[in-house]
Amino acid sequence: MIMKTLSKNAIIGYPAGIITGITYGLNPLFAVPLMNNGAAIESILFFRYSFAVVLLGAFLMLTKQSFKITAKQAGVLLALGLLYTSSSILLFEAYNYIASGLATTLIFLYPVLVAIIMVFLRVVPSWPVWFAIAATFGGVIIMTQGNGGESINPIGVALSLGSAFVYAMFIVIINRNNAIATVSNTLLTFYSLAVGAIVFWGKISFSDTAITTGITTSNDWLNLIGLALLPTIVSTATLAIATRNIGATKASVLGVFEPITAILIGTLMFGEPLTTNIIAGIGIAIVAVTFMIYATKR
Repeated sequence: MIMKTLSKNAIIGYPAGIITGITYGLNPLFAVPLMNNGAAIESILFFRYSFAVVLLGAFLMLTKQSFKITAKQAGVLLALGLLYTSSSILLFEAYNYIASGLATTLIFLYPVLVAIIMVFLRVVPSWPVWFAIAATFGGVIIMTQGNGGESINPIGVALSLGSAFVYAMFIVIINRNNAIATVSNTLLTFYSLAVGAIVFWGKISFSDTAITTGITTSNDWLNLIGLALLPTIVSTATLAIATRNIGATKASVLGVFEPITAILIGTLMFGEPLTTNIIAGIGIAIVAVTFMIYATKR
């Protein structure tokens, strides 16, 4: 009886939104083992982005979509690619200082950071947004306190929040720049990842590290493919599906599955600590962000 009350869009959109959160939360599952084996962050992200670009390029050709963009669009897409790349680097660097689950959870604060950035663009937030901003930062302070008052490494927290901030800038440009309004999600992702692949190839080329250092076993290559498929392509595709079927607001709310997945992966797979403060802080942040998105319908 319940299924009959759901529209076709809801039946498609809600599962897609849940899949988006879960697949992005799988970042640590594939990245942490590679980093523990000695693989350079630049190498991991180069292969991740390159595999994704090849797969997305094949999809664009099979669906006969044009790769053509204007010079103005190319400039904006270059900037977006650099922002997307920076967000990935900061997140992966954070894994070296704090638990991967906590680092990935802090990324979920990007909607609040978007709201703060919009203030500088003269879009003044409503009271639910200000409430969410205050609550989420309170949650972050609680999260970063270990049991017995010991602090979690502030460098890791700063790197994670930096990643969230850069990603917030990425979102703001996508939503506010008219030049790329006609560029499809798939094409936008293709060019953003292509920029990242070139940047990481360049960094590896000018370093003393071999591109395959720490990437020697079949499991290592499977982890790289997993990174390209699940947290990159699948999460991006399902986000687009969810947004088009149930709207950006509900799709964003379903993003709560991202920190939940990341924390579970970190605790169950890597034995990372799950303290009372982390649970409380995450709970406050999730409730605050969900409230903000739902109350403002944004």
